[in-house]
Amino acid sequence: MYNIPSWGPFKRSSVSAYSLIIALVLLCTGASAQQSASAPVDPETVKALLQRMQALEDEVRTLRSQVQTLTAAQANPAQPNTKEPEIASAVAAASSAPAQVAEEYGSHSQPRPMEMNTPRLQLRGYGDVSWNAKDLAGTTNSFALGQLNLFITSRLSDKASFLAETVIEADQGTNEFGIEPERLLFLYSVNDHLNFSVGRYHSSIGFYNTAYHHSALMQTTMRRPFLFQFEDNGGILPIHSVGVSATGVISSRLGMHYVAEIGNGRSARTTISNPVQNVTDDNNGKAFNLGLYFRPDALRGLQFGFSGYHDHVTPLLSPNLTEDIYAGHVVYQTTHFEFLNEAVLLHHAPDSGAQATNIPGFYSQISKRFGNYRPYFRYEYVNVPARDLLYSDVALLHGPRAGLRYSLTESAAFKVEFGRDMRRNLPSVNLVGTQLSFAF
Repeated sequence: MYNIPSWGPFKRSSVSAYSLIIALVLLCTGASAQQSASAPVDPETVKALLQRMQALEDEVRTLRSQVQTLTAAQANPAQPNTKEPEIASAVAAASSAPAQVAEEYGSHSQPRPMEMNTPRLQLRGYGDVSWNAKDLAGTTNSFALGQLNLFITSRLSDKASFLAETVIEADQGTNEFGIEPERLLFLYSVNDHLNFSVGRYHSSIGFYNTAYHHSALMQTTMRRPFLFQFEDNGGILPIHSVGVSATGVISSRLGMHYVAEIGNGRSARTTISNPVQNVTDDNNGKAFNLGLYFRPDALRGLQFGFSGYHDHVTPLLSPNLTEDIYAGHVVYQTTHFEFLNEAVLLHHAPDSGAQATNIPGFYSQISKRFGNYRPYFRYEYVNVPARDLLYSDVALLHGPRAGLRYSLTESAAFKVEFGRDMRRNLPSVNLVGTQLSFAF
């Protein structure tokens, strides 16, 4: 008798193969007996039958080999991979993300051998709905849809990953929706000391811009500090860029990391509504940013660092100018307490020889968690001189923000916030708002 394997999904295939071989043998034997008595044997028929039998025998041997391999793998399962996923490590190396932001990137289990070369796409989503009111004459209180954020990651290999953050958002002036890929990155991790990101990224200027991206749920407050507001919402910093970013560890003992970026930079905000140069650069000069930050093991939660950004901006109706941005931060974050402090100085030097301008800005934010409740307070400040060629309309803007965040679940939070905006030569404006932010 034939010894037929009886393992898993190959049982039916093995039995079918053996049965077919036996049937063909009997058929050939019967056919030979009949032909010997009545007619001569057709050599081509015999040859075809023998070739078919040989092919079926090869298939049986292949099935046996697969059964033995899978049986051995089942008896000795692979140890789980404890290495951090490339997506999380590449993004974290380029940023100073707090602990709660890590959930944005999800977790990845050890791929099975058959799936090693197959991309595994993961999709998460974020959204928010708010209500806002202020005492400025001529304004109305309104409910507002925030950003619908579709966050996609895909593990391409042990070293390569893909990340996309696509936002659907309504324009405040027209109420019409638009779609924009806020981040679109191919990430490649050589080792802990060198990680590449190619595409559209968040510039590593300071801490907030790479710690908090486009999810309102992840940040403590309702809104970003004005200093780090997005370009199409009136922000004065180059929040996004298209190019190449490299990050990595310099010293594990000191917790020292570096970041180096080169990209198109941004257009002058006065020329177009969205200054990000996604396809064409205004000039041949490229923007670059260099930074160092430290996360000492001796004091978990502490991070401090600084960065320098350089670009050449080409306004449509003003002289070209050189833009240098210097940023420094000291932050301390744990599960129950955070203290964020950042300062930025923008320096604009016109090529025409006109007097250069300096734009100082800072914010300081503190919060403490009590169960599901987290009260917070932030003070922010930006001062743009009237002669500045790019952002003179901002002028002086400063004021406090105070609020309370309540965690409904791990994936949803409700916030209520009060604020006051004070501007040069303009009346102060009081603001109140609520927000429901969530992940799905």
